[in-house]
Amino acid sequence: MNKVAVIMAGGSGARLWPRSTEKKPKQFIHLMGDGSMIQNTVARLEPIFSTNDIYIVTSGYLAEFCYDQLPHIPKENIITEPFPKNTAPCIALAATVIEKKYPHDTVMFTFPSDHVITNLREFHHSIETASKVAYEKNRILAIGLSPTRPETAFGYIQIKAEPKDLGELYDEGVRYSSAFAEKPDSATAKRFIESGDFLWNSGIFIWRLDTFWESFKKFLPEDSRLFNKLKKSVGEQNFNTFVEEIYRQIQSESIDYAIMEKAKNVFVVEASFGWSDLGNWDEIYRLSMKDGRNNVIEGDVISINTSNCLISSYGKMIGIVGVDNLIVIETENSIVICRRGYSDDIKEIVDFLRRKQINKYL
Repeated sequence: MNKVAVIMAGGSGARLWPRSTEKKPKQFIHLMGDGSMIQNTVARLEPIFSTNDIYIVTSGYLAEFCYDQLPHIPKENIITEPFPKNTAPCIALAATVIEKKYPHDTVMFTFPSDHVITNLREFHHSIETASKVAYEKNRILAIGLSPTRPETAFGYIQIKAEPKDLGELYDEGVRYSSAFAEKPDSATAKRFIESGDFLWNSGIFIWRLDTFWESFKKFLPEDSRLFNKLKKSVGEQNFNTFVEEIYRQIQSESIDYAIMEKAKNVFVVEASFGWSDLGNWDEIYRLSMKDGRNNVIEGDVISINTSNCLISSYGKMIGIVGVDNLIVIETENSIVICRRGYSDDIKEIVDFLRRKQINKYL
């Protein structure tokens, strides 16, 4: 069985501004762990994937970060998009390149580039289980995590906890998928947890190449015809020109909405490794070690009578007195201050800067 890993690394990470910017988004900076987010992602895949079988899809102007931070990944494995069109076209572009080199029954894994994962033994076991099922059963696989709290920042997958026709796969954590749900509000998230049949959606999907293209053709027929034309130019000098032409015509759509929510042949591997979609500063605060006053302090900071805060200095000294439940992030040319629990709204600052074309802060 052949298998390849596709890492999606084209996002901008606006909710982690000002540390994450369009010029250098969160997947290429250090937030947690030993290296940048994408370096950590590749490192945990290397025990189960050959380096030659790891592919990265990113925006063209970000490719240099991949070359610099991942010099051991073959340059031809860095696939560039002319501009972002969400995850469905991203995966289709990767599959277009990959199927030129691999058999049609190759198992393709798609991974986000900016997640935190612990308990790698369990992670690798879940990946191997999904790989076997995708290959042998010709199914789409998703990885779901047992939720530990009613989180509103994650997507969810509803499962059917019944062993019908699954046999020994049921004992390995394989479940039928019932529905995919977008990020819920607080009341809905609590209802999901209480029901007991919802898992966090890790954003990791597994399928054979032929299974992917069957689903892509079924649910995105117009885009499928465009990508069929693109396949003829893989390896040609004008390939990137054709990619840009295709991208100007295709829809911008997430793989969750385009395929996963509609497909009827989806299995879910219920996994128990530690996982987080490191999407905002509140999540970084939650995962970080706290001091005696429940603060996370990074850099040159003097805090007096301060508690339950995340204070991070990039270079300037920060003095903070008598506050509670704040997030303060400083960089060379920007600073953001918000109440804990509101860091998702930092994206609105980025949207404002884009609308006003104040690009020096982006």
